[in-house]
Amino acid sequence: MRKLLALAVIGVAALALIVAPAASAKGGDDREVIKRGGCTGASTWKLKLKFDDGRIETEFEVDQNRIGKRWRVVLRQDGVLRFRRIRTTRPPSGSFEIERHLRNTRGKDRIVARARALGSGEVCRGVATI
Repeated sequence: MRKLLALAVIGVAALALIVAPAASAKGGDDREVIKRGGCTGASTWKLKLKFDDGRIETEFEVDQNRIGKRWRVVLRQDGVLRFRRIRTTRPPSGSFEIERHLRNTRGKDRIVARARALGSGEVCRGVATI
């Protein structure tokens, strides 16, 4: 009886060692990459990437500290266009933010976010890899 119990315990332990790594590899990666920088004028940018349910949650923020200014924003993943629109800075901070959930492609993903102010031509460009 003791041998049977010992074999059952060993079998459960072995199964746990096999199943646990497979479950965490599916979506348990909680890495986060944050890059910040200055633009060609007085504005600043922040690009944040993190894994979320098998996708890459991508946030790009431009802070100009002026309300109502329009920017053309482009987001690329490994050279492929993923987003292109006009955004306007809003109260109270005079900034805008875009958020996209991108497909997690095989290997490293290189995200390039670029914004150009329509009035002044100021450019913000952030690059991050995850």
